[in-house]
Amino acid sequence: MIILPIVIIVGAIAISWGLGMLRRYLSRTLKQKLAGTERESITKGLDLFFTVILSIARISVWVAAVLYIADLFADSRAISQQIRDVLASSFNAPVLTLGKSSYSIINLSILGALLFGLILLVRAIIDIFKDRVLSIAGLNRGAQEAIAVIVQYTLIFIGTLVLLQIWGLDLSSLTILASALSIGLGIGLQNIAKNFGSGLILVFERPIQVGDFIEVGDLHGTVERIGARSTEIRTLDRVSIIVPNSRFLDSEVINWSHGNPISRIHLPLGVAYGSDPQHVRTVLIEAASEHPKVLASPAPSLLFKGFGDSSLDFELLVWTAEPDKQFLLKSDLYFLIYEVLNQNQIEIPFPQRDLHLRSGKVEMSSQLESALLGLADNLSKPK
Repeated sequence: MIILPIVIIVGAIAISWGLGMLRRYLSRTLKQKLAGTERESITKGLDLFFTVILSIARISVWVAAVLYIADLFADSRAISQQIRDVLASSFNAPVLTLGKSSYSIINLSILGALLFGLILLVRAIIDIFKDRVLSIAGLNRGAQEAIAVIVQYTLIFIGTLVLLQIWGLDLSSLTILASALSIGLGIGLQNIAKNFGSGLILVFERPIQVGDFIEVGDLHGTVERIGARSTEIRTLDRVSIIVPNSRFLDSEVINWSHGNPISRIHLPLGVAYGSDPQHVRTVLIEAASEHPKVLASPAPSLLFKGFGDSSLDFELLVWTAEPDKQFLLKSDLYFLIYEVLNQNQIEIPFPQRDLHLRSGKVEMSSQLESALLGLADNLSKPK
């Protein structure tokens, strides 16, 4: 009698260990197969799906093992039966009633798994659609993403309706859920609804597109993905930042790539008084024109901004077709400006201040004057 429970426990340990190894194998295989591809985005979803399913399986194995062992002994057999009855009634008891239909925890779990599988299937179809159709249609990256998002939402909506119909759910009974959802949107989900609506506006109006270099507040980066709730921006430091979609509609957004990517770069600088402004303009424009990232048309120009406290203030204006590389371009040009000014003996000033001191009689009180005279007399007496 003792050997069988031990065998069951060892078997449960082996099955649980095997399921854990299977989960790690599937996760590692997915990352290796999908890394660097357009379908890499579904890796996390599939990994979560397998983790949940296999975790439920491991728990079920241990529950079944414990109940089976309890059935082997007369003292615990009644308790085991009670536990099975409670579990059966709990999972099979209706917890949601819509119209004339009632649904248990098992029913809702199966429906949830089917909906989750539907989302993963749609995302896989969309990735294939982008690879096989949109990528060879000659569309730019932003248009491809916009079409893909619209098709994805449409397929998920239609697939959900089909699943609910097959499940036997009366769609007219969903009006109750719609009412509850509207209350939830008005109380706690308004930010989610706001971001979702903003995402639809971004997709249809396309003020920003995937691949655009934008500036939002202190953020500078390239739009990598426009989702239902948020947008992913890849900064110049190669860091991904998730920004709520509503922020793009509530605040000003500078889109350096919108319409025409050609942009003008401003570089303020100053030279010392006594420098020839015409000579400064000549050498700086010639130096800027030699940089490969600076466009010849429109040509670089130099503005004389005015007379500063310590310098003649100028602003060099150059045009580039790669606004996402503007910070590197500015750095290169400032290196070049420093070198050219040194070669032409044009001084770069530093802030200067002149201090004027007025000499004259310092007025003091009679008491202070007497004290100072007494101190002077004491110091002058020989010791």
